[in-house]
Amino acid sequence: MITETEARDGKFAGTDPFALAATWLEEARATEINDPDAMALSTVDADGMPDVRMVLLKAIEPAAQGGGAFVFYTNYTSAKSMQIDGGGKAALVLHWKSQRRQLRARGVVERVAGPEADAYYASRSLPSRLGAWASDQSKPLSSRAALMAEVAKVSARHLLNPPRPPFWGGFRIRPLELEFWADGDHRLHDRFKWRRADATTAEWSVQRLNP
Repeated sequence: MITETEARDGKFAGTDPFALAATWLEEARATEINDPDAMALSTVDADGMPDVRMVLLKAIEPAAQGGGAFVFYTNYTSAKSMQIDGGGKAALVLHWKSQRRQLRARGVVERVAGPEADAYYASRSLPSRLGAWASDQSKPLSSRAALMAEVAKVSARHLLNPPRPPFWGGFRIRPLELEFWADGDHRLHDRFKWRRADATTAEWSVQRLNP
């Protein structure tokens, strides 16, 4: 899709942006001190007010899997979830300072539930699974002591094998646009934007952008 000439050293080369994103993430794992999978997730509320927060990217699905996607998990009663459910769209940014690279994406969103969400929930540590039950995410909290008391109650009720809460699961962001950015000398950065008309079957077009 991007010619080797345009890609220069090959870091932008490829025909599948999700494979390229996975390669960049894997390279960042070797150099980032903390959380190379941390991404800024942007949504908009019912009043049109933008919102953003950091979440952890849990999967980059390849193009062959339903058109490709970025997957994360959260509480479905949280502010981010209600904003996503209300608008059906989101944007994300992954910034790898040690690599001097950035990946932006925006598109439509769908829920990840059922066996897939169950499997990911089961892979989490026991304290994290219990915490998912105890936290009424984004809602007011009187004190940390109150939160820990709720954790204790949940622990007594579910012991060592809590099921996935019905209010907890994943979201799959299917981008309509992705932008790969790499730092350049004298702020003459390299930027390539990928676009498609729909989130599952459309062909990608790629264009170099001014820095």
